[in-house]
Amino acid sequence: MTNEEFQRIVLEELKSLREGQEDIKKEQVELKKGQVELKKGLEAVIEQTADLTEFRQEVKEELSEIKSTISRIEIATADNWSDIARIKSLI
Repeated sequence: MTNEEFQRIVLEELKSLREGQEDIKKEQVELKKGQVELKKGLEAVIEQTADLTEFRQEVKEELSEIKSTISRIEIATADNWSDIARIKSLI
């Protein structure tokens, strides 16, 4: 093998390595873009989770109030039935 042939082979390999490096750089740029999109999506999920957590707490509090109101209504209804029974017994 002559020196020129060796240099030609080395240059071809070097060219191939450079092309491969450029491909890797392009793929890296695409990966970075994808990572940015994933971060945006994650931020949206975090925000929605916070909203849902707050909504859940509000619903739990309102449900507790409704249960308390129903309990008071049931007690008042029982008192009313008692009064009705007492009035009927007087008639």
